[in-house]
Amino acid sequence: MMDIISKLNYDLGNFIGVTLFDPQHFISLVIRFLINLAVVSIIARYFYYPRSHRRDYMFIFILMAMSIFMLVTLMEGDAMNLGAAMGLFAIFGIMRFRTEAVPIREMTYLFMLIALSVVNALARAEYHPKADYWDGVGIVTILFVNLVFILMAWLFESSRLVSSNCSRYIIYDNVDLLAPNKREELKADLEKRTGLKILRLEVGIINYLKDSCLIRIYYDEPVDRGSSIEEVTKMPRI
Repeated sequence: MMDIISKLNYDLGNFIGVTLFDPQHFISLVIRFLINLAVVSIIARYFYYPRSHRRDYMFIFILMAMSIFMLVTLMEGDAMNLGAAMGLFAIFGIMRFRTEAVPIREMTYLFMLIALSVVNALARAEYHPKADYWDGVGIVTILFVNLVFILMAWLFESSRLVSSNCSRYIIYDNVDLLAPNKREELKADLEKRTGLKILRLEVGIINYLKDSCLIRIYYDEPVDRGSSIEEVTKMPRI
């Protein structure tokens, strides 16, 4: 069977420049593809999505990560082709994401999953017949690196390490309560209006001409955790 495959590979390689089947590279590709798909899906679905509830970004993360994986895997033999492909993908990403204000959390996840996919795509071992040894990355190392990425996502999404408090900007209209000695009255008024239990607040820009100011409140509300709109300070046009 192997003799037949070798002959077909030789004949097709000479005729069209493409072989029929390379068992070693194919099995390596499938194993690394499944590992990358599983880890990327776990991070996107079980660490990113529960806090943001953004299905669009979740699917973007998975599709872009797997696209990068396949791109780097199939072009890793030629450094110039690999560099050109990564450059084109970067240009596409800049053109696409510059049209929308992507929150920093989403961009961080995107870059992390792309980095993970590049690592998995380049993690291979090569056999050197003259020296009779294998040089490269083994399955144990690949699994360890992927486990590190999962642990990092879990660790920094865990409320035990990082505060899970939410924040919101409010344009406030009662400047009489902005004095430091009236901070408790200001907090009580904001809690009454918003219905939220405010943990702390920060007073920002004050406009005495319009009797308004910008206030940032911090509170704990599971529904709002991971909301990408909480950083918006200017009302968008509808």
